[in-house]
Amino acid sequence: MNSLFPRAKNMGLNIIVTFMVLSLVVNISYGSMNDVEITWGDGRGKLLNGGNEISLSLDKTSGSGFQSNNEYLFGRFDMQMKLIPGDSAGTVTTFYLSSDPGQFHDEVDFEFLGNASGSPYTLHTNIFVQGVGNREQEFRLWFDPTKDYHTYSITWNPQRIILFVDGRPIRAFENQETKGVPFANTKPMKVYSTLWDAEQWATRGGQIKTDWAKAPFTAYYRNFNIQSKDSPGPKEWLTEGLGPKNRAWLRWVQKYHTIYNYCTDSRRRSRSHLRECRKRF
Repeated sequence: MNSLFPRAKNMGLNIIVTFMVLSLVVNISYGSMNDVEITWGDGRGKLLNGGNEISLSLDKTSGSGFQSNNEYLFGRFDMQMKLIPGDSAGTVTTFYLSSDPGQFHDEVDFEFLGNASGSPYTLHTNIFVQGVGNREQEFRLWFDPTKDYHTYSITWNPQRIILFVDGRPIRAFENQETKGVPFANTKPMKVYSTLWDAEQWATRGGQIKTDWAKAPFTAYYRNFNIQSKDSPGPKEWLTEGLGPKNRAWLRWVQKYHTIYNYCTDSRRRSRSHLRECRKRF
């Protein structure tokens, strides 16, 4: 992580370094994969290690996926993932929340866009509210997500949606309904994870196709954890926000690791998006 420090100095090195050290320990009570079921893939999704781990595979015939057994209105959702190593161009590995499919569905996305060997993954995020998305933000991660497991989390409460990587916020979407901005707060959502072929658009806009000679492609999931209203214990997530250290980290990530933000794309940003994009952290 030393390579991060020179770029952080303009934001206040002491704040960033202190927060990074504290963030090495993520206080999450991990669970097993017993709360999910493999729903498609014709055997390409597999339970491993006594049900504590799931692998999803993709070949030229099909991908695979699983989903939570229950749906939730608000919660904290954590998943550890290890992505496809090597040439994964054209593949998309996901972890997301979604209400029932339909014209006015809500959705919160982590999508990892594959790469040619030696190129970094793109973390593509999006938020749909009442069927309207086009809220893409994309990031380059500051580590190799194929070498080991990393934790990806979504906090969704009545005040905001926050996306985390290893306990560090990368994106926040505030409830600004009083300003006319729709917010996801009425439709329960399930957790979904998939591995699928998107070679038409995923890698450099579809310029680099999937090398099927390297199939099957496999990603791994473990330690799925949900904290909902019905979960025992404290419920800090219900009011979780962004304190000074989290805001500093969020600004740092968005300044140095963001490669696309719908709020700054005048060609795609709608008039309604202008209101929600005024919020600054």
